[in-house]
Amino acid sequence: MSTDEVIRVYGLCNRFGAQVVHEDLDLGIRRGEILALVGGSGAGKSVLMRSILGLQPYSAGRVEWFGLDVASLDDHARRAQERRLGVMFQDGALFSSLTVLENVMVPLKEHSILDEHFIRELARLKIALVGLPPDAADKYPEALSGGMRKRAGLARALALDPEVLFLDEPTSGLDPIGAADFDSLIATLHQALHITVILVTHDLDSVYAICERVAVLAERKVIVVDRPAVVQAHPHPWIQQCFRGPRARMAYTQHLAMQRSGTDPDPAEAPVAH
Repeated sequence: MSTDEVIRVYGLCNRFGAQVVHEDLDLGIRRGEILALVGGSGAGKSVLMRSILGLQPYSAGRVEWFGLDVASLDDHARRAQERRLGVMFQDGALFSSLTVLENVMVPLKEHSILDEHFIRELARLKIALVGLPPDAADKYPEALSGGMRKRAGLARALALDPEVLFLDEPTSGLDPIGAADFDSLIATLHQALHITVILVTHDLDSVYAICERVAVLAERKVIVVDRPAVVQAHPHPWIQQCFRGPRARMAYTQHLAMQRSGTDPDPAEAPVAH
């Protein structure tokens, strides 16, 4: 495992009956980067994320967190390492019977020894950190818009100040303005908190706007991991269709315009338009 990698996957295999989702899959995630995990429908992006997080048993292979084999950790060591990871699932995955504040308090109650008062104050700070108004804290998920639910889920994912943050389709279901605002929020948090971010996404606007590297899932494994400029030149048919199609050209044009105006949070080299 490279010293600059916080997550490493070796030879991962995932099977569901006769269906093979991943086979001999390798992936390294570098400390401090924003990495996009992309692939076609059914490529197993979310399954890979859940396998890395230890939420999905895998058939073979090894997953390491911070140089430690997850499968070899005892319960105490595993819980200690889990505190270093945060995850936001699609649509926030909030507990419907709890308020936003209570949702954000859940990991703090489970993993800290702070008293109730301090836990509440910390939870309110996390809610403010993701751009939600103070009155959102006392609302239930059903009373929130889709974008607010995602931000509430993000606040909960950040509750324990994780070093690595996983985001599952963070901009899905958002309108273009809401998606762009969420991208900007992630870029700001990444810079301010010095966290590693992994985005499971199909949103090329997000890829071009904030991601330093892209990992492409196809044919049951990661076929390329590199900067968007390099990935889009890869000859694989799916990559060509995805990164050279009309939506990709629109995303790139917007990315280029933002770079010129100085508002693009991604300092990485822009891909070549075609």
